[in-house]
Amino acid sequence: MTLATPLAAALLPAASGIDPASCARGLYIGGEWLWPAGRASIPVIDPATEQLLAEVPDASVEDATAAVEAAAQAAAAWRSTPPRRRSEILRRCFELMMARADDLAQLIALENGKALRDARGEVAYAADFFRWNAEEAVRICGDFMPSPTGANHIIVDYEPIGVCVLITPWNFPAAMATRKIAPALAAGCTVVLKPASETPLTAYALAAVCAEAGVPPGVVNVLTTSAPGPVTAAMLADARVRKLSFTGSTQVGRVLLAEAAKHVVSCSMELGGNAPLIVFDDADLELAIEGAMLAKMRNGGEACTAANRLYVQSGLYERFAAEITARMAALKVGRGTDPGTECGPMITLAAVRKLERLVDDALSRGARLLCGGARPNLPGFFYPPTVLDGVPADAAMACEEIFGPVVALSRFETEDEAIALANATEYGLAAYVFTRDLARGLRVCRRIETGMVGLNRGLVSDPAAPFGGTKQSGLGREGGTQGVLEFLEAKYIATPL
Repeated sequence: MTLATPLAAALLPAASGIDPASCARGLYIGGEWLWPAGRASIPVIDPATEQLLAEVPDASVEDATAAVEAAAQAAAAWRSTPPRRRSEILRRCFELMMARADDLAQLIALENGKALRDARGEVAYAADFFRWNAEEAVRICGDFMPSPTGANHIIVDYEPIGVCVLITPWNFPAAMATRKIAPALAAGCTVVLKPASETPLTAYALAAVCAEAGVPPGVVNVLTTSAPGPVTAAMLADARVRKLSFTGSTQVGRVLLAEAAKHVVSCSMELGGNAPLIVFDDADLELAIEGAMLAKMRNGGEACTAANRLYVQSGLYERFAAEITARMAALKVGRGTDPGTECGPMITLAAVRKLERLVDDALSRGARLLCGGARPNLPGFFYPPTVLDGVPADAAMACEEIFGPVVALSRFETEDEAIALANATEYGLAAYVFTRDLARGLRVCRRIETGMVGLNRGLVSDPAAPFGGTKQSGLGREGGTQGVLEFLEAKYIATPL
């Protein structure tokens, strides 16, 4: 069964809002909306009400093969499309996203649960990947130099890597998709996107945006599945797939790396985090509090870059603890689509139960509850903003991603102690440092074992910067000039002088 509903039916005028069900028109393969006969559906649940928003198709291995086939069929033409034309199409994607920003933000708030203010921020951030990579598309340069021996010239050209499989998580359904789609298209690659089954509607809305912007059929394909293991394995086993870009947990990333290794598929992995936030005695307290709230509570704490462990030097500890407790306790909890909401629901009941487990464990080990800590008697997957004082190093939340609105406070005495605590983890994605001493700040940033550090700021994400981690937090980078290179192969040509 093929559905060919125009984009206008998917993205309604901002005055009337967006109908989630209108985004669930089928799998998007080869420029068509398909709901093959016999395919089951996947329910999409509003985490604030536990009510059904829509249903999307449950793709099979055969559907995945069809998506790869569509991407492969479109590859030659897209590869040969002039960079300027690719750039113009990506720029148009940016413009369309910004024109429909309110609708897209409402859709994200509905299926993800995040507060509208966070959803609006995500739409702007997501759209900017299209704008940045529109500019990068015309700036893919090679190299030309004489060889050291003088025997020949060395020419290095960059070519599209090929068909790419993109796998994105539920916590940033727009930004994680555009952060992969945009550089892949700028490089001349075609893609198959598999979004998280919890938040697939945004991905399908983005597919419609791409189509209206002029992305040719087959260049972007989107499918949803309740069987990600077999579906992904089938795509990676196809010799035409040459790239896997994954954002998600380290545990799943290891499985995918092993699967990709069977077929020698290039991998980019943005995996888990356990970000430390270090506040020195000489820090500007107001700036540190604002930065900590942003680093901790962006997206309700459901972010891989979220400040997971807050280390505050003893001289400032009591004031910092009192201030952040007051700020956390004052946050308004509610449905993401309500204008005044500052902290929405968690994505699932399992996420709430994880927070309960982590908090109970920390309290059993001597931590002290300063606010929150008890799940409200409300429908939906809510957990209150919570602050714990004196979280010991052996607490589970000091080792695991909290992924929720829980502040874990610990004190330190010396710079060396803070760095040792920050590095005492297998993860190395992001970190945050607050101090008025620039020399100390830069020194500490260099000693912390992470791919990204925010110095006197609580936000590191930027489409113009290389996003990624070290250790068990991943491989490769997204964003910046490095982001496009992940989707290119270097070809060396030796030519006579």
